[in-house]
Amino acid sequence: MSFVDRFANTYKKLLPSPFTIALLLTALTFVLALIFTKPIDAGYGEYTLTLAGKWEEALWLEGKGGLYFAFQMMLMLILGHILALSKPVAFLIDRLTQPCTNTANTALIVTLSTMLVSLFNWGLGLIFGAILARKVGEKFNRENRSLNYPLIGAAAYSGLMVWHGGISGSAPIKAAENGNLKKILADVEGVDLATIPDSIDMSQTIFSGMNITISLMLLILVPLMMFYFGKRKQSQGILPTPSVLKNEDEQLKPEGAEKLDHSKFLAILVGILILCYAFYKAVILPEKLSLGFLTPNFINFSLLGLGIAFHLSISNFIKAAGEAISGATGILLQFPLYFGILGLMIGSGLINEISDFFVSVSSQNSFPIYTFFSAGLVNVFVPSGGGQWAVQGPIIIASAQELGVSFSKSIMALSYGDQLTNMIQPFWALPLLGITGLKAKEILPYTLLLFLAGGFIFLVGLLLF
Repeated sequence: MSFVDRFANTYKKLLPSPFTIALLLTALTFVLALIFTKPIDAGYGEYTLTLAGKWEEALWLEGKGGLYFAFQMMLMLILGHILALSKPVAFLIDRLTQPCTNTANTALIVTLSTMLVSLFNWGLGLIFGAILARKVGEKFNRENRSLNYPLIGAAAYSGLMVWHGGISGSAPIKAAENGNLKKILADVEGVDLATIPDSIDMSQTIFSGMNITISLMLLILVPLMMFYFGKRKQSQGILPTPSVLKNEDEQLKPEGAEKLDHSKFLAILVGILILCYAFYKAVILPEKLSLGFLTPNFINFSLLGLGIAFHLSISNFIKAAGEAISGATGILLQFPLYFGILGLMIGSGLINEISDFFVSVSSQNSFPIYTFFSAGLVNVFVPSGGGQWAVQGPIIIASAQELGVSFSKSIMALSYGDQLTNMIQPFWALPLLGITGLKAKEILPYTLLLFLAGGFIFLVGLLLF
């Protein structure tokens, strides 16, 4: 047995379910907040109830967090799965999987393609990787060939290690918005707003020499690493049974109003109208076109239109939804828990304590490195890039100003830390697990190895530039 296999088998035995991990992180956050943020004049019982209130409030958070975000992600998972069950998408992905003949080259192809899509948009990369991994597994099942399916699942998750350095990265995008930096620093004491730029252009962050070099290193080394792992063991895990929806419209003769449910014309018309409106609102209506239109809502709206049109009837679309919806259980139960953790971190000030500690031990040369580590640590508890920028961004920019460190490099250090620990945090893996049918403990041994390799690449990049 190779080292990779021994490591994977040992690591799987140490991992509970993702829901248990979320509960343990919640308890750990409670304890840390009690120890490090309790006011001197407050008793432990009183402060525990205060923290419980912060946690409970964040569970049902309105706006763009809590239940809203959980439902948003559930739709992305379900609609993406529905689309994957349509005949046109199945045909296209079958063409893409044709070169996949063994575990090694499949791992390389899935990793590289998922990372490239994720550099364009994190949401598309997440669903694309999950669907591609599932279709590869179905192909090998049909052909009765061996495959290390958990490794392919990990390969499909690798895009979450590069997304924040891509053109949908939350921190670089927000920093590029005119006035955003001064807005988030308005209430921070000791900051000279006159010296804070109105915006930081993406040419200094995403399209900087440092980020392009690091991204290229990841695109070359990570797929090769997964290729090597694929050489070590060919067969592991249970392959998914090919899911093919029968076209009931060809078998049934609906009568009366039921004809609408089976109408190809209606399905295509509705799908096209949805897609046209989504494109109009996102691309034509705004005065200034930017890639910021690739939001979860735009992706979901587009997936809805494509799903209805590609299934050629409302009846087939609903049937596909019935098959896809079972995979959304994890998101429904766990996403609100993580927003509860976010509420604890922000409400108690624990996130500021963590960031301030790293700032206090930093120098001009070491600040990007400590920012990288602190962002990675915070991401374990707050796995949301946009939320992390809103909370940690002001601290990092203010500290960079005080230490005389490049704002753009500090922003990318935060981005690298945020995306790296996705490899050991199962939060974003939930949509992938729902589609592929894999368990978190099956893919995490491999994503931990990706975490170690990616950490080395990020650190080298931050030290050299």
